[in-house]
Amino acid sequence: MTTVVPTSEEDPALSVVRFTAEISWAEAGPEVAEPQVTSLCMEAQECMIAGRWLDLASLMLTSADLVFSKASEKDLECIFTVICNLVKKPESLDESLEMAKLLSTKIAQQPHEKPALRLKILFNLYNMLENPYGRFIVYMKALDVAANGKGMEHIVPSFKKMDTLLKEWNLGLKDQRELFLAISNILKEHKSSAKENIKFLTKYLATFSGEDAHTMEEAKEEAAYTIIEFVKAPDMFQCDLLEMPAVAQLEKDAKYALVYQLLKIFLTQRLDQYLGFHTSNSELLKSYGLVHEDCIAKMRLISMVDLASDESGQIPYPLIKDTLQIEDDEVEPWVVKAISAKLIDCKIDQMNQVIKVSRYTERVFGPPQWQALRSKLATWRGNIANVITTIQANKATEEGSRSMQGLMIR
Repeated sequence: MTTVVPTSEEDPALSVVRFTAEISWAEAGPEVAEPQVTSLCMEAQECMIAGRWLDLASLMLTSADLVFSKASEKDLECIFTVICNLVKKPESLDESLEMAKLLSTKIAQQPHEKPALRLKILFNLYNMLENPYGRFIVYMKALDVAANGKGMEHIVPSFKKMDTLLKEWNLGLKDQRELFLAISNILKEHKSSAKENIKFLTKYLATFSGEDAHTMEEAKEEAAYTIIEFVKAPDMFQCDLLEMPAVAQLEKDAKYALVYQLLKIFLTQRLDQYLGFHTSNSELLKSYGLVHEDCIAKMRLISMVDLASDESGQIPYPLIKDTLQIEDDEVEPWVVKAISAKLIDCKIDQMNQVIKVSRYTERVFGPPQWQALRSKLATWRGNIANVITTIQANKATEEGSRSMQGLMIR
C-alpha cells in the first residue's frame, strides 16, 4: 500500500482525506467509489476554506476504525500525524482543546488493536498541543489505551516525571484524583513495586480534605486497599496515611474499622499489640492476603524503631529480646536487620550488652515530628552561631596580640 506522502502541491490534509476515502470505498467498485471520494474531498476543501478545522478533523476521522484495520502501521502514523497537526490551525485555544478531545477519544477507541501505535500517535498529538489542559486530556486517553490495550510498558516510564507534569497541567482536585487512581490501577496491573503504587495512592487520598461525607465515601475502598498494601510491603516502615481524612474516616466504619486499627498498630504500637490483634482477627488478616509470619517480622523491626525513640540513646539486649519476643542469640541479627533496612544507625556494644543508637527513622512524620525537627535545627543554628562568635573573638585576640608584638619590636 502506498505511503501517504504528497507528491503534488495538494494539501496534506486533502491527500489524507482522498487516501482514506479510497480505502473505505475500495470494495464498492469504481462507479460507486469515485463519486464518494470526490464528494468527501470537496467537503474537506470547503472546511479548509472556511477555517472549520474541528469539522475537518471530524470528517477525517469518520473512517478511522476502518483505516486502522486496513492500513499499514507506517501509513497510519503518517495519516494521523497529518490529522493531529490540525490542532495547530485554530486561533482559539478552546477550539484546539475540543479538537484534542475529539482526536484523542477516536484514537483511543479500540485500545486492543495496535496499542503501541495508538500510544505513539497520542504522544505525537500531546507534543503538538499548546493548551496544558488539552495535554492532560490526551495523557488520560493514553492511560486508557495502556490499561486496556496491554501497552503499559510504554506509559509507566512517564510516571517518573509526574511532579513536573502536574506543575504544567495545573489540575483541579477532581482531575488529580482521576489521574492518580488511573496510574495506580496501571501499576497494580503492571505488577510494579508496592512502594511506587502506594506513592500514587497516597497522592490520591491526600486530595480528600474537608469534603462532605458523600464525597469522602468514594475513597473508602482505596484507603483500605492502601493500608493493606502498606502492611504487606516488607520495605516500607513510614507513611502519612494515619491522619488523612480519607483514611481517618475508616476508624468508625462498620466494614473497615479493623483495617484502620491495623494501620494504627503498624504506625504507633509494638509487636505485642499486633499479636493480640491477630489472636482476635486472624481470619480477617487472611482474607486480605496478609501472612502472619511476614507481619511479625515487620513488627519486630518497627518495634526496634520504637525502642530507639523511647530510650536515651541506649537499648539493653534484654529489652530488645522481650519486646521482639526472640531468643538471646537472635538479638544482634535483628539489630543488623534494622540497620540494613536503614531504620536505625547504632553501635553494638557486646561487652555491656547494649546498642547505642545515633539515629532512627520516624514511623509517622506529622506536626510533632516537624516541631521536634524545628527545635533541633534551632539548637544547631545556635551552636553554630556560638562557634562562629568564638572563632571571631579568638581571631580578633590573635590579631591584637600580633599588633602589640610589632610595637614592642620597634
